[in-house]
Amino acid sequence: MKKLNILLTALALCLTTGTAMAQLNPMGAEFYMNQYLGNAAFAGIDSGLNLSVGFRKQMASVPGAPVNQAFTGEYRFGRSGLGVNVYNDKAGLIKQTRTVATYAYHLPLDGSNNQLHFGVSMGFFNERIYEQDIVGTSGDVAVGALNRREVYVDGDFGAAFTTNHLTIQGAIPNMKSFFDKDYREVADRATFYSAISYKLSTGAGLSAVSLEPKFAFRGVKGFDNLWDLGSKVGFMGGALSGFVMYHSTQSVTVGFGALTLRNSLSFQGIYTTETSALRGNSNGNFELNLKYRIF
Repeated sequence: MKKLNILLTALALCLTTGTAMAQLNPMGAEFYMNQYLGNAAFAGIDSGLNLSVGFRKQMASVPGAPVNQAFTGEYRFGRSGLGVNVYNDKAGLIKQTRTVATYAYHLPLDGSNNQLHFGVSMGFFNERIYEQDIVGTSGDVAVGALNRREVYVDGDFGAAFTTNHLTIQGAIPNMKSFFDKDYREVADRATFYSAISYKLSTGAGLSAVSLEPKFAFRGVKGFDNLWDLGSKVGFMGGALSGFVMYHSTQSVTVGFGALTLRNSLSFQGIYTTETSALRGNSNGNFELNLKYRIF
């Protein structure tokens, strides 16, 4: 029993490190392809019904290596947007799942497509240990205590200002901990997110080329504030695209994407190098994202 408790303590420390790295390098789709992942104000920012899925895995054959999955669904009607955002994180024996529903309001400011966007999310966070995968004595009290913890209720708030070229945004994720009402002390939780980008374009139709540089500034509890700087470039009217982001953690994210099926289906492959602290212990993360506009 004592050995199992020591194992679980070590596992918890490893999980904290793995989750921290996930927060230090969020899903790559958050920067351009699916900004709703990081800001509730982007729920339903595009017309119709849009579904997105993402999968990220550490490129290492180590048992229990971190795996992240994301799903979002958005629907726009009039000036309102509804969304569902599900994020699943599994590292070792521990699985964390966060599910929120979102309402966003998109307010036109004039006839030139200048808009203000506001969004609020509310949902649940749940974490469990897979007892069936534990190598050791079953029925440990520490495992049972964690699995019996109540589901954690939390929410997010986001706002954004957009034009045909400029996007300025800010978000407060995990509002319960932001207002110091969080009874679960977690050192790697996101505290705020802000970003600014400007899109330049030239040409028309298949000859159109676009460039969108972006700077993001964000906070993670227990760490110094982080920043990300990079740019996206689009070709053939956006049918092909790529982006590069450099992070203050001394890691780099590179992504390539394509738009097919009459501009309804888009996919994106992303590779992120490990942070400087973990370089040499892992080969980085690979991420695959799909987005489909039903109507």
